[in-house]
Amino acid sequence: MDQFTLNLLVVGATFALYFGIAIWARAGSTAEFYAAGGGVHPVLNGMATGADWMSAASFISMAGIIAFGGYDTSAYLMGWTGGYVLLAMLLAPYLRKFGKFTVPEFIGDRFYSGTARVIAVICLLIASITYVIGQMSGVGVAFSRFLEVEASTGLYIGAAVVFAYAVLGGMKGITYTQVAQYVVLIIAYTIPAIFISLNLTGNPIPALGLFADAKSTGEPLLTTLNGMLADLGFSSYTQQSDTTLNMFLFTLSLMIGTAGLPHVIVRFFTVPKVSDARSSAGWALVFIALLYLTAPAVAAMARINLVNTVYPEGTTAAPLAYEARPDWVKNWEKTGLLKFEDKNGDGLINYVASKDANELDVNRDIITLANPEIADLPGWVIALVAAGGLAAALSTAAGLLMAISSAVSHDLIKGQINPGISEKGELLAARVSMAVAIVVATYLGLNPPGFAAQTVALAFGLAASSIFPALMMGIFSKRVNSKGAVMGMLAGLLTTLVYIFLHKGWFFVAGTNSFTDADPLFLSIKSTSFGAIGAMINFAVAYFVSNATDDVPADVQELVESIRIPKGAGAATGH
Repeated sequence: MDQFTLNLLVVGATFALYFGIAIWARAGSTAEFYAAGGGVHPVLNGMATGADWMSAASFISMAGIIAFGGYDTSAYLMGWTGGYVLLAMLLAPYLRKFGKFTVPEFIGDRFYSGTARVIAVICLLIASITYVIGQMSGVGVAFSRFLEVEASTGLYIGAAVVFAYAVLGGMKGITYTQVAQYVVLIIAYTIPAIFISLNLTGNPIPALGLFADAKSTGEPLLTTLNGMLADLGFSSYTQQSDTTLNMFLFTLSLMIGTAGLPHVIVRFFTVPKVSDARSSAGWALVFIALLYLTAPAVAAMARINLVNTVYPEGTTAAPLAYEARPDWVKNWEKTGLLKFEDKNGDGLINYVASKDANELDVNRDIITLANPEIADLPGWVIALVAAGGLAAALSTAAGLLMAISSAVSHDLIKGQINPGISEKGELLAARVSMAVAIVVATYLGLNPPGFAAQTVALAFGLAASSIFPALMMGIFSKRVNSKGAVMGMLAGLLTTLVYIFLHKGWFFVAGTNSFTDADPLFLSIKSTSFGAIGAMINFAVAYFVSNATDDVPADVQELVESIRIPKGAGAATGH
């Protein structure tokens, strides 16, 4: 059976499974649409949260970013993992105790202000749509190779799939679909990693293989990689080259951005009790760790395999002739995501650090997906990775679209515009807003502002600067009032958004940027790191405005006090 047919069969089978689950778990009420009826088992919710969390950025893009960035890009691992711990410890149980469906609803009630709720909706929409752009671009990368279509066509196919099961099933359908998607994506990620680790080190556990000796040299794998890169003029894989300030701020931005992303927070409303929210957070961390412990090994081993492909006789010998390039290079060339330019006319693939002499341009987002082909693994493994990559992108896209639709229908339409809307009308509004969000994200995904992981990092920065401070102050401070919260969110969001647009182009339109991340506007702080600065601005503005204006009403202060008591939470209300 040829590879294309095998890809179609495996990907088609997983899509059939997702559609079947969506039909079986069709939402019949707003409680089921927004929070899956609040009856999901903590282990299943942990698995669904893992799929929701491990997006195209984690599955498709992160290993590629680390493979080419080395030590500097390890911040992706530290920030996203540490952020989830922060979310589980400081936010999830308290928000579950509060008992509302959405983050804007909590902010609106805690800060006793419809304006605060609307501002929270705006912050949520901007961060979530930016996040979805990264997911949709990841879908385009996966489809472009494995279904042998243009990346734009892949985007349209992915959008149609998400539309079918997310709009149909709501949170109930999404939850059980994500359980299936987690199983698919974790198997798809670990099986090729095990094969490659065995090939390079003889160790079947990739995380241990990363620190084992390479078969080819008898030296530690990372030492071998550093030697190969040094021969080609690249910087050391294990040495820091970025500034400590930018790395610290980037890690912090990813951490607090994680804790401010509404599509993960809302998962803790799908379980019956507060204790179940804590339990499902623990399970989710276990399921997430399975991929995040493997990713650094996948990255390092992929870089080694790439260099070995181009320099089969070693980095001190002549590179491979272009005419003798392997099939995987030919396959990815068709997508336009891998390009060769014979700059010196010798017919050889010169892969070196110098931009003027380097002839191989490799898109970072293809590394994980191409890894099985580079390592010459069986066809079924390649097909499985295709299904896993799509599962990762589509599961998170669905969760984000759920957060967007609930913000528009529940917080904006029902909460502010038409409080008397019927449950049927609210469900219709939720589905329409989800469909509109899919169209917008698909359009913007055609020309993303960076690789999938970089685009997602921008979304984390926006959530870090706007939503996270409001949640933290709402739970742990009785002094911050409505005016402080509104001004803080606006200040944090606008400063971060302007800084990003100055570096990535206004509204992500290419060519309209004034600076680049290689030449940042302020000190060494890149656009992906500025969310931490925006959060500090948010906290400071909220604090000073609150102290200069009215005290928080006594009943709201009592509400804040009650949130911190870990007993007595019932089902989610307000629907």
